Amino acid sequence: MTPFAIAGVQMHVSAVHDNIAAMEQRLAVLMARFPWTQMVLFSELAPYGPLPQYAQTFPCEAETRFQEMAQRYGVWLLPGSIFEKAEDGKLYNTASVISPTGEVVKRYRKMFPFRPYESDVAGGTEFCVFDVPNVGRFGLSICYDIWFPETTRHLTAQGVEVLLHPVLTGTVDRDAELAIARATAAQFQCYVIDVNGLGSGGVGRSCVVSPSAHVLHQSAGQEDMFPVEVDFDAVRRQREYGMMGLGQVLKSFRDREAEFPVYDRASGADAYLQSLGPLAMPQQGHVVGAHGVGPGQAAANVYQGPDADEALAGIAAPGPLAPKGS
Repeated sequence: MTPFAIAGVQMHVSAVHDNIAAMEQRLAVLMARFPWTQMVLFSELAPYGPLPQYAQTFPCEAETRFQEMAQRYGVWLLPGSIFEKAEDGKLYNTASVISPTGEVVKRYRKMFPFRPYESDVAGGTEFCVFDVPNVGRFGLSICYDIWFPETTRHLTAQGVEVLLHPVLTGTVDRDAELAIARATAAQFQCYVIDVNGLGSGGVGRSCVVSPSAHVLHQSAGQEDMFPVEVDFDAVRRQREYGMMGLGQVLKSFRDREAEFPVYDRASGADAYLQSLGPLAMPQQGHVVGAHGVGPGQAAANVYQGPDADEALAGIAAPGPLAPKGS
């Protein structure tokens, strides 16, 4: 068994002042209660809240304070993320990975901002993978990233065994996100540590999911700090022999016969996606066809791939729609 203790901190996040002192206080309590904790993960945008007006230029004072905290307690510290005002003039959602010696070993820019609602936030292009010596390999994704399995696919193809996933979800799709967390753990045979905030930081309901999709911990809607011991040998055994001795998902993907042309943007395989219209904010009374597709064009725009005519012909071939039993 290769155990490692990871604690999530689900806490109230303010949007009107920074939360760094509050995070430090939670960390002090956590380490006093559970001194065996080796890594601590806060929620997305926990230090300053969800407003871009508090964007920082890295390295920043907050990151320095987190470095001091990590060194003081001798833990790996991932203090959520901070809006970053970058040298290229763009705004990113950026998370730091800090070692127990206080070193910033990685910075990760969220790849998939929550568009169209975060239209002013740029997406990063580099993955975040790091090793804890003599323990295992970790990967970091932020909130909406997990909705795109390609992100976790790439991380696990690099050997990631634990997916660290800070989120800020205060919307009605939290149930869907929790389902995706479980599915991700099963699909990619990894632990998923999903930490949401409270108040301006989300609706809580953080969770820890095992590689076999078992929920090891589920927070409710109040403050919570939850250290969970993960077992890297369990990940490795499952990847070798399958979930409960059954599906060997990663090896099946590796040994596949199929290729996926949809990932080649020049192939035309994403023609249907191109027909969906612009990535734009919904408006009141928004209806299908609002982007210039009239009622008479709706069927033709359902699918524009190479076999569209054949598909429509196949639907029509059996003859007119008749009542059941006729």
